[in-house]
Order: sequence, then structure tokens, then C-alpha cells
Amino acid sequence: MKRILLHGLGQTAASWEETVRWMEAPEEVLCLELFSLLQGRACTYENLYGALVEYCRGIPGPVGLGGLSLGGILALQYSLEHAEKVTGVVLIGTQVVMPKGLLRFQNGVFRLLPDKAFVNMGIEKREAIQLCRSMARLDFRQDLKRLACPALVVCGERDWVNRRAAEALRKGLPRGQLVIVERAGHEVNQDAPEALGRALDAFFRR
Repeated sequence: MKRILLHGLGQTAASWEETVRWMEAPEEVLCLELFSLLQGRACTYENLYGALVEYCRGIPGPVGLGGLSLGGILALQYSLEHAEKVTGVVLIGTQVVMPKGLLRFQNGVFRLLPDKAFVNMGIEKREAIQLCRSMARLDFRQDLKRLACPALVVCGERDWVNRRAAEALRKGLPRGQLVIVERAGHEVNQDAPEALGRALDAFFRR
């Protein structure tokens, strides 16, 4: 079974490399370069999600799905809308309803950063701002109870911004469980790759 991992904003597919090293059958793990899926389309959440749907359509059989932050939001929506395809989903540092104030603050920071700061993201500065703006109305609170597959909610011990959202996900998901990763912040795949890799393996094996 293929396991697909989706990175967060500010990360790339390479951000999963250390995590995947701690997983069994790493050749079955697909780490997507999310923004390359857009293929020239505008960088909005809607287009990014549509591109993910198209990508998954080309993979035969069921998949395990996991994502961090932006990737987690995409993974959650896909799992809600394609229950027949997903055997289990991992949501890392993932919000269930977008914090509009935080998005505005993040965009304010983006505007102050030089263009070259976005080179490694795979998108331009204006595209990052556009993406965040397009996510402002996302709200999955009423949909959580429809998630049919098992869900592993992961949050770094030091990720204070997303800790409450992690608890809300655990409570709202019919088959959800929560893992708090010690000594990790928001980017759990970077801060604690071994712990995360082992947790992913144990979850997907079940």
C-alpha cells in the first residue's frame, strides 16, 4: 500500500527524508512536492486540493495519507471526500478551522520578507500570500464526524498554537487518537523524525 506524505507551507518534499528513514518499506512512501502539482495554475487552496485529487486518482488501490499543517488540511479534506480511497490519515499540526487572525499575521510577515526567502518553497512571495488568503474560510468542524477511516492526530509538545486544534480533532473524529511528540515544535518531521517515523509506521501497519 502506498503511503503519501504532504509537506507544510515553507517546507518541501525533502522535509520528510529523515522521517521516512525510520519507516519500513520506504520505497512505498511518496513524498509529494505539492506546488509542482499546480502545473501553472493559480496558487490557491482550491487549485492545490484539486491537483491532489487528480494525483491520487492515478494511484491504483487504497492509500495511507499524512500531512503537516497545510498538508494535513489537504489530507483531512481528501479523506472526508474520498473515503473509499484512504485506509488511514495522519494529521500533524493541523487546524480544523482556519485561525483568520493567524493567517493575517502570517501574511503580514510574508510581505516583510524579501522575495529570495521564498525560493526554497517552490512558490513566489505573492503566491504564498494568495494561498494563505484563499484558506481563510476553511472550516471542517461539522464534517469531522463523517470521517470513516482511522485517524492519528500528531502535535509537537511545543506547538502551542496547534495544541488546542489537536485536542478538537481527537474529540471530533470518530476513530481518532492523539500522540504528543516530546521536544518537538510545529515541524515534527524536522524536530523529531525518528519518533514521527515510528508513529507513522505503527499507525499504518494497523
